[in-house]
Amino acid sequence: MRRARLEQWLNDVWYRRPAPPPWLQPLTWLYRGASGLRRALYRTRLLPSGHPGVTVIVVGNLTVGGTGKTPFVIALCRLLREAGRRPGILCRGYGGTAREWPREVRPDSDPEESGDEAVLLARASACPVYAGADRYAAARALLENHAVDVLVCDDGLQHLRLARDIELLMIDPVRGFGNGCCLPSGPLREPLSRLQGVDATVAVGRGHPLARFEAALRVGEARAVADPSRRRPLSTFAGRACHLVTGIAAPERFQAVLEKAGLRPDTCFLPDHHRFREEDIRFEDDLPVLMTEKDAVKCRDFAGNDVWYVPIELEPGAEFGRWLNQTLKRKTRLG
Repeated sequence: MRRARLEQWLNDVWYRRPAPPPWLQPLTWLYRGASGLRRALYRTRLLPSGHPGVTVIVVGNLTVGGTGKTPFVIALCRLLREAGRRPGILCRGYGGTAREWPREVRPDSDPEESGDEAVLLARASACPVYAGADRYAAARALLENHAVDVLVCDDGLQHLRLARDIELLMIDPVRGFGNGCCLPSGPLREPLSRLQGVDATVAVGRGHPLARFEAALRVGEARAVADPSRRRPLSTFAGRACHLVTGIAAPERFQAVLEKAGLRPDTCFLPDHHRFREEDIRFEDDLPVLMTEKDAVKCRDFAGNDVWYVPIELEPGAEFGRWLNQTLKRKTRLG
């Protein structure tokens, strides 16, 4: 409860108020100083970074919270396979309780051990996935066990130990960069000047003035969490009472997708990476329960027959595909 109140207060400061409280400014100076020093140490090689020997693409963001990185990584890997590449995926495994890292994550891995996003990537991407806080170590482990020629890193723009060839920065087109301040005065992990150093910027769902590309949203049929082979059109939930239960970083975006499809769900927003239990999705009224695919990987063992997840895919578009192929050729030639 305290965490939820803190997140609500921070979101209010970052995205709704004209200026943050002045007493946060000294903390922001400390954060920016430490972040700048760390980057300088990597730039001067006083802190070592490593390149795994194959093309590395990092998909990250400047802001705290969700910007669509994980579904974009899945779409990016699909594009890479269509271009004849053999991608593998690196991620942190956030929330995972395993003692040994890095670790391979399979579609049937336990999300409590490996992290919910890692398991979602393994199930949805058809690519080898390795998770660990040290992305370079995870890259080495993946390459030792799988023949891939491109590594896609889900998040990790600020993880400088892993050298990279291409940086893609995701932008939330609705919330943007908030008040434009770095933590904790604002939502930025790095100053906005960092935008100048990335290879491309991408917004999900609709355009943004600072986004070069736009990835369109595609909403699939609802699928039963307990048995994904059972499907029903999302339109069949329209006009009916239902529950929306989700533990993601920006639940309002998912709610907006459902409302655009004609649903008016009763919402229950839980903290990002929430560890679901049966009581979280059990209601006395027996109405249908809807959630995201990321939530569903943690609920399959105890979900009832009327608990559904709504898969959302991203389509980066032909222009991005052409840019990606040209950039890969150029980076490979330079390397």
